[in-house]
Amino acid sequence: MDRSTRLPVAFIGHGSPQNALGGNRFTDAWRDFGARVRPRAVLMISAHWYTSGTRVTASARPRTNHDFVSFKGAVSVTGDRPQAAVRSARAEPNADAGLSSLCPTGAIEERSDEVVLDRGRCILCGRCVEARPDRFRFEASAEVATLHRSGLFVPDRAESDEELDLIRAELSTKVRALRRSVHVRHLDAGSDGSEEWEVAALLNPVYDVQRLGIFFTATPRHADLLLVTGAGTAAMCGPLRTTYEAMPAPKIVLAAGTDAIS
Repeated sequence: MDRSTRLPVAFIGHGSPQNALGGNRFTDAWRDFGARVRPRAVLMISAHWYTSGTRVTASARPRTNHDFVSFKGAVSVTGDRPQAAVRSARAEPNADAGLSSLCPTGAIEERSDEVVLDRGRCILCGRCVEARPDRFRFEASAEVATLHRSGLFVPDRAESDEELDLIRAELSTKVRALRRSVHVRHLDAGSDGSEEWEVAALLNPVYDVQRLGIFFTATPRHADLLLVTGAGTAAMCGPLRTTYEAMPAPKIVLAAGTDAIS
């Protein structure tokens, strides 16, 4: 075959790694494509290979880093009701003793009649799943948003209209000093980059937070809110403090992502 001949190429990207897990319309389409098309060669580009640089391999099964635990959604502790993410099964009396010691961030709490988990503290390390597969398991879901800090505790409890009205009133009181618009200074204090993807998405045409009067600024002297991502490494503690001190009052600090809030 002449080297100048152009071969047909099909590019397939899974987008969010969550799309490649379980059965969904994406995996169904890929399976159907694979049944109809038999390519001469397959080139895989993956960030999950164990390599120290750019490599080309002909191995059919290269060693991979299966870190999909972070894409499995949040941890849930449930009784009879199904919940998203890690779910607990029924347990015999006293079978839950010692569960709290499984969590390195103290997200699991043993009570007299139930086990309560704080999603705000959970970092999705998967230790509870590994140690007690009879009690916890991952499920492919990431719908864990809540309007109040107390909503991050599971088993969840239904929010009443009165509670929502109280939340709105508290939020209105807190943001009243910021007037009509909010200027945000984002500072990465040592994140893995995943939070920055979400922050960047706020400015795309889909979400476009500027239409709501929320703007990102390059200088802390113009900022009302300091958006912090990352665990807060030793090298970033100084810049973080300097940025906060440079902001005019009143000022608000918002920690975003598991690393920053744990």
